[in-house]
Amino acid sequence: MPVPSVPTESAGLAPFIDHTILRPDAQPANVERLCDEARAHAFKAVCVNPVFIPLVTERLAGSPVAPCAVICFPFGADPTAIKADEAEWVVRHGAREVDMVIPIGLLKAGRTAEVRDDIAAVRQACGDALLKVIIETCLLTDDEKVLACRLSQEAGADFVKTSTGFAGGGATVEDVALMRRTVGDEMGVKASGGVRTTEDARRMIAAGASRIGASASVAIVGG
Repeated sequence: MPVPSVPTESAGLAPFIDHTILRPDAQPANVERLCDEARAHAFKAVCVNPVFIPLVTERLAGSPVAPCAVICFPFGADPTAIKADEAEWVVRHGAREVDMVIPIGLLKAGRTAEVRDDIAAVRQACGDALLKVIIETCLLTDDEKVLACRLSQEAGADFVKTSTGFAGGGATVEDVALMRRTVGDEMGVKASGGVRTTEDARRMIAAGASRIGASASVAIVGG
């Protein structure tokens, strides 16, 4: 997966963006508006909580914009079997991309085989859907970030992703660059959390991000 170059025009950022609404008070009308914005601006995906995936799939029908669901969000602390079932459910209901959260406490405790197996089980449940692994960088040391990226690679994930945006910190240029150095060209890197402006997005892509997760997507492409 080659590292992309930074678009010179703000509108050129649209294919990098997962247009996102994950707040707990999101309503169907908010999600419908998000889908309509994504179609209008040609964003890469619409990222929502699982309950909204059937709605997103219907609203985006006939569009190249991908329905994307987060699972085990935002803590990553469900048993692996439940995570896999959730992944299977969202894919069955139309998700073409799945963003999962790792069991962060197990990673920090050094229980790496369990973390790898957790990701691998979700990878299998996703079938042909693309899998992004959220490692929650703000809770990890640099060594733990590198380890989480390597475990995601070993488990067959397609992307590593910085953050949920719900743990007190988001994407940083330094973390994106570290993740890109770790995974090389073999995986995508998604910068998510706190990316709100055109310049934010450009800095993340320059550091190695191949995808941006944002709720301020319209403002980002508007420059």
